[in-house]
Amino acid sequence: MTFDEGAIIHHIRARFPGGADLHDDCGLLPEPLVGERLLVTTDVMESGQHFRLDWHPPRLLGRKLLAVNLSDLDASGARPLGFTLTLALGREVGADWILELLEGLAEGAEAAGIPVLGGDTVGRAEGVGLGVTAYGTAARWLRRDHVRPGDRLYVDQPLGASLRGLRKLQAGQRWDPAQPDPDLAAHLDPRPHLGLGRRLADLREVHACIDLSDGLSRDLRMLAEASGVSVRLASDLAEDELRGGEDYARCFASDAAQADLEARLGLGLRCVGQALERGSAPLLYDGGQGLRPLPDLSFDHFAPEVR
Repeated sequence: MTFDEGAIIHHIRARFPGGADLHDDCGLLPEPLVGERLLVTTDVMESGQHFRLDWHPPRLLGRKLLAVNLSDLDASGARPLGFTLTLALGREVGADWILELLEGLAEGAEAAGIPVLGGDTVGRAEGVGLGVTAYGTAARWLRRDHVRPGDRLYVDQPLGASLRGLRKLQAGQRWDPAQPDPDLAAHLDPRPHLGLGRRLADLREVHACIDLSDGLSRDLRMLAEASGVSVRLASDLAEDELRGGEDYARCFASDAAQADLEARLGLGLRCVGQALERGSAPLLYDGGQGLRPLPDLSFDHFAPEVR
């Protein structure tokens, strides 16, 4: 079965929310509500770098591709409006693989209630490159540069599961939908708490937020550097929790008590650190050898290992 560019576009028009409106060179963004700001985010995923074709079921890959972009919007306090899609497909993927990928993307779009607004499709000699640009609006933009000394840093989900899933894949374990492994699910089919970011933005006691995609030791570093503070990390954080990426948790700064936040949000939180006046390093950690600067332990996008 062949599946050329025309067939891909026809399938997107027939299956995706908003697909029936894809007739022009440009797409139309929905109007923001009065008082809202337009936000945009984009992510690229490359085979051999972010995923492997023999590890990642294409339907789960499609869901993940959209979820990681929506997670960025949500951590900024935004509601999603829609997205554009870019597909660069090598000869090693056939029609069945492409259809499954598109089905996962369509499922994610339906769950989020957002339309596809446009995109582009291209063939290439080998490998797969996938890109999504997502648009949203926020009445209050939760930025990275508003952490205050004294704020505590909280996360809404356990850390390290995606890294454990990656290690299981590297050891030869594969996804079995009949017996889904939670660590593999965290890596292959992440489910961030979409909508939580908008609720955080409604709380004035929440000052800043970031999506944990590269790992706590890098993402918290970016939060600290943007805000001009240092962060003393909780001493009970394990190395995998510091190192692991692709957890897609909300990590946010607040001066409110943890119990109060948990009651208002209706979910459990974990305190992973506290902001201090800026010192000699952005991150400080006591792993049993005294308080020391914490190096960046996270994934390097320019390293040769697959994520």
